[in-house]
Amino acid sequence: MLKKIDHIGIAVKNLDEALKFYEEKLGLKATGTEVVEEQKVRIAFLPLGESKLELLESTDPEGPVAKFIESRGEGVQHIALRVDNVEEKVKELEEQGVRLIDKTPRYGAGGARIAFLHPKSTYGILLELCQRDE
Repeated sequence: MLKKIDHIGIAVKNLDEALKFYEEKLGLKATGTEVVEEQKVRIAFLPLGESKLELLESTDPEGPVAKFIESRGEGVQHIALRVDNVEEKVKELEEQGVRLIDKTPRYGAGGARIAFLHPKSTYGILLELCQRDE
């Protein structure tokens, strides 16, 4: 079951510069930064109501976020939807013919278990399924 928008991922070239804007101009407060080696990103979460903004800076010029910025520029990269059980949801969607990037959930930022759906099945939006133990 989908519960809520967990976060909106925003690809940025420079995380520190982006954080200055979101914190100093908009008054949001980051919960810290984290490097997710598997995804080749350094991230910061900015809580906003029941959801968060996730700023993503690539740690590798060949990483997915760097490639996204190269082809589309900085901006919204994905929308994460909170689910109760990511394995069950991935299996359900695969059975329904939804194209998946991750058939097996993996580790994501903030201790989440995640899986991405391919934009060709979601009308052009990279959707992330996100399960958190909170």
